[in-house]
Amino acid sequence: MQTKMAPVLWGCFLLWNLHILSSQTVYPGIKARVTQRALDYGVQVGMKMMEQMVKEMSIPDLRGSESLEFLKIDYVKYNFSNIKVNAFSLPNTSLTFEPGVGIRALTNHGTANISTNWEVRSPLFQDSGAADLFLSGIYFTGIIILTRNDFGHPTLKLEDCYAQVSHAHVSFSGGLSVLYNSFAEPMEKPILRNLNEMVCPIVINEVEALNVNISALEVLSKIDNYTVLDYSLISSPEITENYLDLNLKGAFYPLESLSDPPFAPAPFELPERSDSMLYVGISEYFLQSASFAHFTSGAFRVLLSTKEISNHFSQNSQGIAHLISQIAEIYILPQPFMLQIMATEPPEIHLHPGNFTLDIPASVIMLTQHENSTVEPIVSMDFVASTSVGLAILGQKLVCSLSLNRFRLSLPESKHRDVKVVRFENILSSILHFGILPLANTKLQQGFPLPNPHKISFVNSDIEVLEGFLLISTDLKHETSSKQQPILHSWGDLNPITGTWRKKPVP
Repeated sequence: MQTKMAPVLWGCFLLWNLHILSSQTVYPGIKARVTQRALDYGVQVGMKMMEQMVKEMSIPDLRGSESLEFLKIDYVKYNFSNIKVNAFSLPNTSLTFEPGVGIRALTNHGTANISTNWEVRSPLFQDSGAADLFLSGIYFTGIIILTRNDFGHPTLKLEDCYAQVSHAHVSFSGGLSVLYNSFAEPMEKPILRNLNEMVCPIVINEVEALNVNISALEVLSKIDNYTVLDYSLISSPEITENYLDLNLKGAFYPLESLSDPPFAPAPFELPERSDSMLYVGISEYFLQSASFAHFTSGAFRVLLSTKEISNHFSQNSQGIAHLISQIAEIYILPQPFMLQIMATEPPEIHLHPGNFTLDIPASVIMLTQHENSTVEPIVSMDFVASTSVGLAILGQKLVCSLSLNRFRLSLPESKHRDVKVVRFENILSSILHFGILPLANTKLQQGFPLPNPHKISFVNSDIEVLEGFLLISTDLKHETSSKQQPILHSWGDLNPITGTWRKKPVP
């Protein structure tokens, strides 16, 4: 009996562990997908960048010793120094995805023109001069492995590197160059051997240097005076035959606390598309965490005096001053008075196909200030404003606009909606519709800058609202202007309360 029970117990134990592991799965708040089109464009850009980089590269000297049997010379020590690549061509270069592994780089039929200084020594003579070296049949292949380190940074490593230069032709000048050119062919073999040994270490060193720079990037960035954004990788990149997926944490935190919000991200899948170079999915969790973090930090709270209301709204909407006088008339208030508006819960975000809504549960407290500077609350009311959010991608910015769908006001201490409540509801609805939303939309038209790497711009961009996430589809363009500076984070330039647009991002 015990023998029969053992497999059953082990099976239950295995199922329980699988349940625990599945319940601990962490889903991303942001997903980015790089397609083959992006790799193809990367080859074009990379060739231009390599042309400049190779010309500025410091190439180690080539040193060695060879015997010249046909001249009966036991050895000739040679040294090629000040090696410069003047031109090169890699016409057949490609980057392709290796499923589950990385990105394969491949080039063949490459050529290069190199200039160098030379020096030779032997028991019989020594001489120096200049030389031109033409290389052909250049072949290179390697796999760039992409992983994640313990801090959520992407890491790069080059593996399976293989390089071969098939042919080299050297032409000497200076000194006894006529003599050397007559037996240049035997010298080309050691040059090829040394070059073939050097190429992979040079490329590996360049990849390691790039990896150091990537590892130094901040993955936790201060967005404004209330929040920070965590966009670290939660897993190593996922690579298939057609694309590379990056899963980012994509969560906002209050500035004073890095505790996760009391809700978890839901899984979502990017659609199987390949028409654009890059797809970015911004989940409902990402937006909801921003709402929760700002609410927790006290960002959704504003106190307006009668004068401030008049200054903000009288120029934007006719009749606002009349509405203010109606408020004072309802509650028999001496002007001036103050309105305190604050969210009572984090604004709720809902993303459904073609529909982005924002529900704002809030309260409005009317206060009056006495001559002795004491502030007395007159009435407190709760309301819920439901808005639709319109989205557009303009250049490097995400532009939003709000429109009021519904507005409902209620007295929390009373279950009955009396005449005062209805009148006040109509007045506040008018202020929201004709005053606050137009003012907010004016600020929102300035747009939120989208995250873009150094010298990379978004072109042909589009945005869709899908079930549970926003989908940005875009192509990429590399800018050669040195004036463009990298944008390290995206949402830091607009204060969500005052609407103040800062010229510089928050450090």
